[in-house]
This record gives sequence, structure tokens and C-alpha cells, in this order.
Amino acid sequence: MYFKFTTAGESHGKALVAIVEGVPSGLPIDIDAINYELWRRQQGYGRGGRMKIETDTVEILSGVRHGKALGSPIALMIKNDDFVHWEQVMSVTEPDDLPKNDRVVTRPRPGHADLAGGQKYQTRDLRDILERASARETAARVACGAIARQLLAVFGVELRSHVIQLGGVPDTPISATFDEVAAIPKNTPLNCAYDDAQQQMIAAIEVAKADGDTLGGIYEVIARGLPVGLGSHTSWEDKLDGRIARAIMSIHATKAVEIGEGVANAGLTGSQVHDEIYLKDEGEGMRDEDSDSSFIPQTSSFVRKTNRAGGLEGGITNGEELRVRGYMKPIATLRKALRSVDIDTKEPSDAAFERSDITAVPAAGVIGEAMLAIVLANEMREKFGGDSIDEMLRNHESYQRSIAEY
Repeated sequence: MYFKFTTAGESHGKALVAIVEGVPSGLPIDIDAINYELWRRQQGYGRGGRMKIETDTVEILSGVRHGKALGSPIALMIKNDDFVHWEQVMSVTEPDDLPKNDRVVTRPRPGHADLAGGQKYQTRDLRDILERASARETAARVACGAIARQLLAVFGVELRSHVIQLGGVPDTPISATFDEVAAIPKNTPLNCAYDDAQQQMIAAIEVAKADGDTLGGIYEVIARGLPVGLGSHTSWEDKLDGRIARAIMSIHATKAVEIGEGVANAGLTGSQVHDEIYLKDEGEGMRDEDSDSSFIPQTSSFVRKTNRAGGLEGGITNGEELRVRGYMKPIATLRKALRSVDIDTKEPSDAAFERSDITAVPAAGVIGEAMLAIVLANEMREKFGGDSIDEMLRNHESYQRSIAEY
């Protein structure tokens, strides 16, 4: 059994839709919790005008009855409020009369899918590309991820994210414990654990805004409470780190992925990197003074006092916190337009401008939570199976006993 999803919809179309499969029957589905995750995605200092237009809420069309999953595909819809201003431009049928401003795009934006997509799909109006390539699609992913995290929560798995660097501020990415991240107030401007760093980030955003520029950054997603043994070493396509990397890299503008302290580890010796193993009574309560990882007791008899590997060894979860970092480039739509070429006239031109953000790193963290939740929900379904949530729980309990006895 697999947990999987697909999305459809354009940025200024009628709606975004998604279908989620592999949800066990009997799983309670909280629509308010889905809408809360959609709200979180829209927050963050430096977001653009679109966030003021849309009030993302989900409508569940099928697969849920009386608050519980039926075991059949769950269909979701998020309406685009801005569609009222785009009905003719985005009409499914060819309109009799296009408005004077038909919003045809012929000046591709560097760093966006515009030009490469136009060449690939042989379209002269790059709106055919940018509408689907837009990060607006991630609202549907977050809704799907909210269902995934509801499944994970039944097994005691928690997920959080935080911004650890934005626009190069601070010089060294922030290290924070899970509890510090969980304590970040929900209305904080940039979802950063340390307010002094957050204020410096806000100042950097203001400078970029005045310059008509954009900023990227790094977000970290942490999962706590995972069982030992998700993923596999047996095949490249079953290694969990590879699946996670693919999911995080699929998030718009994310250009690199790091698990644990992977970047720093590449420049160290093996004795400085690998997390030594102890029996629980030998290592319990121990914490390396150089490690920012909180010690979380596991059902296993074996523990580690550091977590430089980020919770994965050999493509398999080892029971420690899973820590994943996404590196987001600056958004490709700038008010201070970059140089481009008009694909029709072949004349040099400024790139087109579409309504955009100065930065969206906090939102990328929320999307990262959703994508990681989806990957982990799929791993749990693969590992523990079950048509109903009760059957899945029984399988999980039996497995946890075997780990405790190992």
C-alpha cells in the first residue's frame, strides 16, 4: 500500500485540485487542521500581493464521511479567488473577445521555466508555461501534506520547520533544538527561532524591496518520533534519503538539499562525523556539547548522543530526529527586471513581471513539512500496510516490540 497524491490547476485558473490515495479507512480527517496549514503557507514577512487576495480553504469532495477516511481516494479543491479577474484570459474554451490586455507573455524571466518550457512545449505564449510552473501549485501540496501529517500524528510523529538563514543572514545558519522550533509563535514574521536574527533578516528584506530585488535562504524541516527502519539499503530507489531529496528538490526555487550536517561533514574526518552507538543504559541522557540535537528516548536498546547523520544511516531511519535542509534561491520574478529577449521580435528586452514576493523562505519551510510528511506517510504505509488505521496500528505495535527486543 502506498500513500501518493497528484495535483492539477493553474495559478490564475478556477481552482487547484488534488487527489490523495492510500489513506487508511477510519483515519480521522480534521479539515480545520488542513486549513491551518494552508494559512501557514500564506504567512511570512516579504510576501506579495497575491497573499492578500487569496484566503485558501479546502473543500473535500470525496473519500471522507462523517470526519473519517473511507479508504478510497480523497479529492480536494482550493478555489482561486483571483480567477474573477482572469476568466477570459484563463478560459477553458476560446473566448469570442479577449480583453485588450490579454496578458500574453513573450519576454521570459531568467531563472524561471518560461523559456525552456516554451521551447519544450512549442508555445508562443509563455503564460501556458508560467501558470502551471507557478508556486501557487504548492497550496494543493500543503493540503495533501496536512492529511499525511494527520496520519503520522497517530503514530506519535511530529514535524516542524524554521528559517535558519535568509539573504545570507546570519552568517552561519541557525542551529535550534526541536523544542525551540516548536516554541516559535505562530504569528512570528519569519518563523525564526531567534528574534535577533529575525530582525536582521527583516532589515535585509527591506533593503531588497527598496532595490526591487529578491532574497533566498535556507529552511530546515525536522521530524521527531519516527520508528527505526523506514526506508531500505537494498535498492537506490528505496533509500529514504534519496526519496526525501527528490521531494524537497521538487519545491519551487529549492536548488539544494542537505540531510543532517551533510555539508559540513564533507570537510571533516570520519572520527569527527559519525554518531557513535551506545547501549541505552550506557548512553541514556548523554548529549554532546557540540551537538544541537535533543536526545529523545527510543524503543531501541541502542542510542546515539549526537545526530550529525540527521536521523538516516544507509537510507534507513535510525530513530533519531530526521533533519532536512532546503536551500532556496531568490525568486525569479524581480521588479528590477533582468535582461531577456522577446521570443517573437528577437529584440533585447526586460523580462516580464508577474506579481511576486520579495522572499518566501518561511512558506518554503511549510511546503517542506508537507512534502516530508508525504514521503514519511508513504514509508509508514509501505512498512505497516493495513486497509484500516486500526490494522496499521496493530502492525506498528508488533514491529515496535520486535525493535525493543533486538
